[in-house]
Amino acid sequence: MSTSKAKVEAAEEPGGDIAALAKGGRTNFFGFVLRLLARLPFLFIAGQLYGAEALGIYAYALLVVELTALVCSIGEKRGLAQRLRDAEGEENETGLIADSMLVALVFSGIMAALFFIWPTPLFPNGMSNDLDRWIVLAIPGYALTEIVLAAQAYKYDIGTTVRARAVVEPWTISILAGAFWFVPAIGNAGLTLAYLASIFAGLATALVPFFRTYGLPRGWSPNPARLGPMVARALPLAVTDAIEWGTRRVDLLILGWFAGPVALGIYWMAQQVASLPQKLKTSFEPILGPVITAKLKVKDYGAIAKQVCQVGFWIVAAQAGIALALGIPGEALMGLMGDDGEFVPGTAALAFLLAAEVVAATAVVSEAALIYMARVRNLWVSIGTIALQALLTVAAMLVIDTLTFSSPERADIYRAAAAAGALMVSLGIASIVKAVMLSKILGHSINNWRWALVWAAAAAVLVGQVAILLPEWAELAFGIPAILAVYGFIIWTRGFGPEDRLLFSKTPKPASAQDVPIDRPPL
Repeated sequence: MSTSKAKVEAAEEPGGDIAALAKGGRTNFFGFVLRLLARLPFLFIAGQLYGAEALGIYAYALLVVELTALVCSIGEKRGLAQRLRDAEGEENETGLIADSMLVALVFSGIMAALFFIWPTPLFPNGMSNDLDRWIVLAIPGYALTEIVLAAQAYKYDIGTTVRARAVVEPWTISILAGAFWFVPAIGNAGLTLAYLASIFAGLATALVPFFRTYGLPRGWSPNPARLGPMVARALPLAVTDAIEWGTRRVDLLILGWFAGPVALGIYWMAQQVASLPQKLKTSFEPILGPVITAKLKVKDYGAIAKQVCQVGFWIVAAQAGIALALGIPGEALMGLMGDDGEFVPGTAALAFLLAAEVVAATAVVSEAALIYMARVRNLWVSIGTIALQALLTVAAMLVIDTLTFSSPERADIYRAAAAAGALMVSLGIASIVKAVMLSKILGHSINNWRWALVWAAAAAVLVGQVAILLPEWAELAFGIPAILAVYGFIIWTRGFGPEDRLLFSKTPKPASAQDVPIDRPPL
């Protein structure tokens, strides 16, 4: 029996698709917890040792590097699964992956060389140290890591992603950022060098199981006649990935134009805290793609709608709880990041950013299916989303420029909050549009909403109001766990059904309801 057929049949077993999603989500949720434990020390070290200005310079360079690397990976983070499935039994899997890696390496190598020679796009406000320019080496490292992890995800190996992204990378950058600070010749470039080391440490971690799974390509050689069509086909998905990623970064870009590196550093720190629940969405991406493509093989659109709704609710429920737990004690949390409350003004921005992650969940899970079923239309919606966000952000910046504030620092606080608010509005609209689009294609409703979310949020807010009356250390030590506990209890008892509980079951039981295959072509 071929691998493809086996995967399809496994997904067709009662509860098979939901069980596969639950297993992958469980594994990556554990990775999210590990990432959280490793990320917080980095934020503390970066804020306390390096300060907002150095963080602003680093954040802008990071923006350009990761966007470039994502484009150079030609959309293979999500597109590789379909390419491997379509060609299964016809071509060697390792050869197909080698094609992707070669193209990514060539594109990223060219861009890294250009930025090394001309670093101004990465450092418009100047570099902290000449060593900063070496951050360009992260472009090929990041691009290759994306492809290797996507290849492992195709084999339902999510553990490799957890080890690379949630353990090795964050702990490497946390430890080295602290260590490099004590080397006088490095200074503020310690952030850049620590990030560079973390990227290649993650790549090395991913390559070990990758070679064990696929081995070296045998009988493979570069062929322009094969690589050209592959790149052309991947371009829409690569652009979509870049745009989706850009909706979380265009605010930084615009804020960098209207404010200095200090304001950018404060906003970036708030964004890093808010992006922690964002990792929950990416927890399901590696496994959701292969499961959806398996259902597309048999045109089971009802099952796809069910998968999207199921995962969408899991993500919304988890993100809303984490957003409340981090947002209510936001001032105390931001106060941890630097002396004299340097980062506390970013609390309002933090609240909007956390809300943005919640409203974006529907768009993300809908897009997991749209990239296979309506790639071009999804691309246009993504372009419209980032255009709307840019328009709203620039408009807000211009309005703030017309107002009078007691100090430039006060104006920057409002700029940061406005940029986050524009992100929240644009992502909310994108979620509605993409959910409606997918529901029309599948012929089934896409809805992640359940009333239990309201009751759980209300209870969490009440607990949070008590928590903020405590001293800051107690607010964080006891308030955050209490908010999560109350919220989680209500979601579990009032919101979760039997299939939802598969997410927390090591041996998932078959779902009681069977999916009914519907042979309906996409619109």
